[in-house]
Formats: sequence, structure tokens, C-alpha cells
Amino acid sequence: MSGEKGPVIFVDDDEDLLPAAGQMLELAGFSPIVVNSAEAALARIDENFNGPVVSDIRMPRMNGLQLFDRVKAIDTDIPFVLITGHGDVELAVAAIKDGAYDFISKPYETDRLLVTLNRASENRHLVLENRRLRDAVVRSAGDMPLLGNAPSMTWLRETIRQIADTDVDVLVEGETGTGKEVVADLLHRWSRRSSKPFVALNCGALPESVIESELFGHEAGAFTGAHRRRIGRLEYANGGTLFLDEIESMPPALQIKLLRVLETRQVTPLGTNETRSINVRVVAATKVDLSDPAARGDFREDLYFRLNVVTVNIPPLRERREDIPILFAHFLERACKRFGKPVWEITAAVRNHLMGHDWPGNVRELAHFADRVALGLEGAPNSPPGKRDAELSLSLSEKVSLYEATVIRNALRECDGDVRRTTEFLQVPRKTFYDKLKRYGIIPGAYRSSRDCSKSS
Repeated sequence: MSGEKGPVIFVDDDEDLLPAAGQMLELAGFSPIVVNSAEAALARIDENFNGPVVSDIRMPRMNGLQLFDRVKAIDTDIPFVLITGHGDVELAVAAIKDGAYDFISKPYETDRLLVTLNRASENRHLVLENRRLRDAVVRSAGDMPLLGNAPSMTWLRETIRQIADTDVDVLVEGETGTGKEVVADLLHRWSRRSSKPFVALNCGALPESVIESELFGHEAGAFTGAHRRRIGRLEYANGGTLFLDEIESMPPALQIKLLRVLETRQVTPLGTNETRSINVRVVAATKVDLSDPAARGDFREDLYFRLNVVTVNIPPLRERREDIPILFAHFLERACKRFGKPVWEITAAVRNHLMGHDWPGNVRELAHFADRVALGLEGAPNSPPGKRDAELSLSLSEKVSLYEATVIRNALRECDGDVRRTTEFLQVPRKTFYDKLKRYGIIPGAYRSSRDCSKSS
């Protein structure tokens, strides 16, 4: 389909060449912009231009090298490909050292140009995507840590702000790793209770013999080992918020006591008959659907209805895939800072994994993946952005051509650019070798060095 790969600006003062170049690019899936002057090309380029620029070197008024300097001043990351004649090779090599993406010698093979432009286009898309993600992280800093622009996340943030400063208890539903404690923390921070304690207790992490004392407190001598009086989490959270995670794991006997606390706002520690009034907001979280009797199990229906005054549902990551890149960019930046690593760009391979994986562990799993990427345990953080991963998306014939061209260039480099020694080294006929040089736009003279060729290397 035309236009799938984005735009390409093709610049050449040969008016007869431009229609054919435009047709060739369009058939390859690009959106061609063919112009006959550097000035016309500059009029179409800004820092958001989403593609590469191809330009002949020799043009009147402003030549290709001057255009390259002007484009580089607009955005150094716009891939710039030079079309050179034999006499311009040294200039093109110098431009490569100065940041040009590639050069191709006339007469060029269409396949060679398209392989280069496919890589260049992918590179440009990745650069702009990384910029958008960085900007989005900065813009969303005020909404942290609930990053995301999916409608469900917009609704979630608005709901939290609406109910945060009310005194109703809240039930937060969501799969493992979706950020239920984050929501509870925001409900606390965005309320008038924010200056008082936020106390968290995981009901599934403590044995039944301990959780009652943790929740309600005890007096000295209340049971064996109770040497000192202990303030329970409910009382300690007085004036603030108590977060009860995995409340579906709470033992049935404690559910009855918690229900009474929610109804009376009074607590009775173990070992005493004294009741103490408390002013606490309870935010309970569950990873199961407590409205479903089968999923609820032995969780009391009356406690569910008491907690279900306001229910907040957190969507799983797979249902808001558009938020995955910005979340990953945030976690990656944070991980790189924590591990003292340079922040690297998101590559095509990592991006494909981000959007193709189901993320059963949700945001928590995504954050751990970002940690591994920052440590170099996933992806290829030391590769130039998009280069290795763009090659992964090439067809088999394109990969073979790319590999063959790389072998030829390396051999020329080893053999000081000498064609005779290189053909002997590669064991190919001279005519076949020259055909390949022409196909890949390789100029032997560009590989002059002081090194020798060795068949044993």
C-alpha cells in the first residue's frame, strides 16, 4: 500500500529522472516528495519531518553537500543519503564522517537504494517515537504515577480526584501488578487526610495468628509473647488511610470484626474490652471479582457490600496497549538513573516485544522488563537506535544483499581497496565482483588503507 513507510524527499535537478524516482519510491510503499532543487527540499523539511532525504551532490545554486549542512542544522537525526558520481566519492566519504546516513554511487541499483531507505526510514521513525515518549513523560509528570492517555486511565484519574476528598471507603479491583496500592496512595495524597498516616497491610502475606494483632492491636499479656502493648494498624492510621491489600485473603473470623469496625468506627484491641473511636478511611484492594459468589469464596457478602460503596476498577495493561510505550519509557529512564546507566533509545525489537506481549503481570512486569533492559539483559542497548532492529524486519533477499555488501566492504578494507587482491581473497571472478560493486554502489577507492590482505584472516 502506498505511503505505509512514510515520506522520502528525493532531490535531483534532472527533471527527466524525477518521475521515475517518484514512481519507484511509491511502488516500494513510500510517500515520495520529488523536487528539482535544494531550496524546494528545504521548504518541506522541519524537525518533525518523518523520513529520509536523498539528494544528488552536483546541483546548481545549492549542491547536495550544502543541503546536507542545512538539513543537519534543522535536525541532525534526519537521515541524509547522497547520490554521488565517481569524482565525488571522497566528498561523500567526508560527509559520512560528518553524519550523513549513507552514499550511493551512480548509476545506482534500485534494490540497493531501497534497502538503504528502508533502514533510514525505520531509523527516523524510532528517533521521533523516542522523542514523543520523552516529551510525554515530561508532560505527564504531574499525573505520575498514573501515566497513560487511554480513555480508561483518563477516567480513572478523574474518578480518583472526585472521590479522594470524600470520607467513603473504597474498593479497588484489578489484576496482580496493575497498581492497586498506587491508586490507594493517590486517594490518600489527594485528600485532606494527606498529612496523616497512610498505613498498608497485605492480608495475604500474614498468617491468621498474626494478622488480628497487626490489624486491631493488643495489650501487654493478651497472649503468649505479648510483652508490650501494641497499637494496631487501624488505630495507627487514625486520621489517615488504611490500605488493606488482598482483602479476599482475610480470614472469615476477622472479616466479622472488620465489618463491625467499618460500621461503628471503633476498635477493640486484643486483651481488653475497651473500645476506642477511630477516624480512618479504609481502601481495600482485591484481584478477584468479589461480586461473583464463585470467585468470592468464603469472603462475606455483607462485608463486600459494606466496602462496595465506591468501586474503582484498574484496567489490565493488555486493554490499554497505547499506554505501554510511555510507561516503558518512564520505567526505563528511572531504571537507568537508578543503575547509573546511560538512558538509551527504544529499539524496534524492544518496541515489538512491548506491543506483542500480553503482560500478564501488568505494570509491575513492565517495570521489571525495563530494569532488565537498562542492565543490558534484554534487547541491544549498545546498538545504534534502529540499525540492528531495522535489519531484522528486512526480507530474506534484502538480508542476503545486506550481508553480501558488508562482506565485500570488509574484504576491500582488508585488502587496501585493491580489486585484484580482493577477488582472490573472496575467490570470485573479476566480472562477477564488478557486477556486485555496481549493484551495491561500492567504490574500491574509498577503502584505501595501509592494511594487507591475508587469506588466513
